[in-house]
Amino acid sequence: MARFVVGPLDVLKIRFQVQLEPIARKQGANTTSQLSMGSKYTGMRQALVTIIREEGVQGLWRGTVPGQLLTIPYTAVQFVALQQCRTFARRHGLLTGDWAFMLSFVSGAVAGAAATVASYPFDVLRTVLAAQGKPPVYRGMMDAARGVVKNQGVRGLYSGLSVTLVEIVPYAALQFGLYDLFTAAAAKAHADTPVADDTRRWERFCCGLAAGTLAKLGTHPLDVCKKRFQVAGLQRSLQYGARVQAESVKSLPACLRHIWQREGIRGLYKGSLPSILKAAPSAAVTFTAYEFILGALTAMVATEDS
Repeated sequence: MARFVVGPLDVLKIRFQVQLEPIARKQGANTTSQLSMGSKYTGMRQALVTIIREEGVQGLWRGTVPGQLLTIPYTAVQFVALQQCRTFARRHGLLTGDWAFMLSFVSGAVAGAAATVASYPFDVLRTVLAAQGKPPVYRGMMDAARGVVKNQGVRGLYSGLSVTLVEIVPYAALQFGLYDLFTAAAAKAHADTPVADDTRRWERFCCGLAAGTLAKLGTHPLDVCKKRFQVAGLQRSLQYGARVQAESVKSLPACLRHIWQREGIRGLYKGSLPSILKAAPSAAVTFTAYEFILGALTAMVATEDS
């Protein structure tokens, strides 16, 4: 549900993250290098209009199929791993005292890492399809999978996995840890007064919104590096600017250093606005749907038992 709703924001985020040129076009530059000419996309509104004009509305949902396939194993493994961590903690008496606070962060990190490994090839294919533009390099998901394997081998489907794990551990830890922290604070605030179910759902929505926003802000530079790893060598049209070369993504420190030297700190936060706009409602929809479905399943089991 969340993936489909935020699909256009995901495409905008990826287009900004994989372009090497500065956001604003430089006027009167003496050099003719691509990096001095400015980027194809200079802002969210301009990028949105450009994609619709050149690729149609469907261009805003490029990579939707692998994105949806990514969501299924990722979300399933994530929440199963999360529940397993909590069950383990409950059995060993770790839900009280100082351990209770750390548990949310640790279990979130473990859940995020497990889900990432389970679904990563779909993430690579989603990024490649969303970044390629027009004319498309690959016609669809299977064509992209064949192309990546042909050019880079099976390892190409896991390009940037190590960077992603470095990113997802703090991101998932912050997202789940802050969500539990915020929901606990909300519950404590009205511990002595009854709260309607609609109000409780709204609180959880807001807690998911805040947790997703803060987690994404803290880890965005790593996400930019991940996308550069995933599209390195992609031969998309030069109308989209310079291509990401393999030598710029030899390692995470090398990638961060390359972006810092060529694009400055703004380069590390390219696509941060659509990323935040995407992450916040995505987290909110995910947690709200999760709590609603979990409640429905619990009620169903209770009815069958009675």
